[in-house]
Amino acid sequence: MSEQESLRCSSARNRGGVQRVEGKLRASVEKGDYYEAHQMYRTLFFRYMSQAKHAEARELMHNGALLFFSYNQQNSAADLSMLVLEVLEKSETKVEDEILESLAKLFSRMDQNSPERVAFVSRALKWSTGGPGKLGHPKLHQLLAVTLWKEQNYSESRYHFLHSSDGEGCAQMLVEYSASRGFRSEVDMFVAQAVLQFLCLKNKNGASVVFSTYTEKHPSIEKGPPFVQPLLNFIWFLLLAVDGGKLTVFTVLCEQYQPSLKRDPMYNEYLDRIGQVFFGVPPKQSPSYGGLLGNLLNSLMGSGEDDDTAEEVQEDSSPIELD
Repeated sequence: MSEQESLRCSSARNRGGVQRVEGKLRASVEKGDYYEAHQMYRTLFFRYMSQAKHAEARELMHNGALLFFSYNQQNSAADLSMLVLEVLEKSETKVEDEILESLAKLFSRMDQNSPERVAFVSRALKWSTGGPGKLGHPKLHQLLAVTLWKEQNYSESRYHFLHSSDGEGCAQMLVEYSASRGFRSEVDMFVAQAVLQFLCLKNKNGASVVFSTYTEKHPSIEKGPPFVQPLLNFIWFLLLAVDGGKLTVFTVLCEQYQPSLKRDPMYNEYLDRIGQVFFGVPPKQSPSYGGLLGNLLNSLMGSGEDDDTAEEVQEDSSPIELD
C-alpha cells in the first residue's frame, strides 16, 4: 500500500470514529442529558487535541455546537463554538472561505444579546487575520454583516460592511436602514457617512460602489447626478476629485459645501483624513478620543498608522456605531 493510500485509509477510519462518537453524543442530547453530553464533548476535544487530531476536533465541536443550538442550549453551544476557535488558533489553520462560512453560521445561531457572541466575533476576527493589529478578514466581515442585516441590527451590520469588500451589499442594507429607521430628510446622510468612512479606510472602490448603488436604488432619491440634495452632489464631486487627485479642487469643494457639511460635525473630521490620504494634506493636531470610540475613530482617521497596521477595534466589545 502506498503512503497516499495509507493516509486515505487512516482518514476514513478517523472519520468513521468521529461519526460513531457523534451518534452517541447526539443520543445523549436527544434524551435531554445536556450537561453530560457537554462534558463528553469537552473530554473528547482535549483528547483529540492531545493527539493532534485538529480536523476531527474542529468538526466534532462545530457539529456539537449546532446540535446544542438546535435544542436551545445556548451556553453549551457557545462554549463548543469557542473551542472551534481554539482549534483554529492552536493548529495555525489557514484561512479558507469554508471555515469563515462555518464561523459565520455559528455566529448566526448565537443569542443576539449574549456576551459570548461578542467574545466569539472578536476572537474570530482576530484569528482571521493572524493576530493583533488587524481589523479582520473582509470575507468574514461580509458574512457577519449579512447576518446582522437579517437581524435588522443595521448599525453593527454597517460596521462590518465597512471592513468588507461588499459595497453593493452595504448600499442595499443602507437603503433598508434609511427607509425603515430614518427620516426622509436624512436619506442623503446615510450614504454620505458610509462613503466618507470608506474613503477614510482607503477603499475608493467601495465608496464609489456604495454611492452609485444607494442613489440608484433608494426610492426617495430622484435620478441623478445632479441630485436634488446638495450633500449628494458634494459626495459625487468628492469621488471625482479623489480620482483626479487635485488638492485645489478638493479644497474649493469643501469650502463651497460647508452649509451641507455642518449637518454632521464628523463630516469635516472625515474630510481631514481624506485630505491626508488622497491629496497629501499634512495631518492636523487631532483631538484625543478615549476608549473604544477612540479606537474606532483612530482606525478611520488613520492615527498615524500605515495601511496594514490599524489598531484592532474589537478586542473586548461589539462593533460601535459612528453617529
